[in-house]
Amino acid sequence: MSRVCKFTGKKTRVGNQIARKGKAKYLGGVGRKTTGITRRKFKPNVQRVRAIIDGKVCRIKISAKAIRMGLLVKPAVRNFKPDNKPEQVAV
Repeated sequence: MSRVCKFTGKKTRVGNQIARKGKAKYLGGVGRKTTGITRRKFKPNVQRVRAIIDGKVCRIKISAKAIRMGLLVKPAVRNFKPDNKPEQVAV
């Protein structure tokens, strides 16, 4: 399964990590120099949760931002208590 939010469409993006050395000019140096550029990934904060989609309860992947925005409708909490006692039959 891919890391994609069902509501917002957020997914893994790529970018660069830039390593620099030196002292900034405004601090009295000669300026910062780039010493290396490395590819990196920006991954969204995707959670796997139970939600109501089209009237059915199913598990979906949704980003934390979409949860905070209120796009998720959670199912009601069940209070199911099984009856463990066998019935007594009167003879």
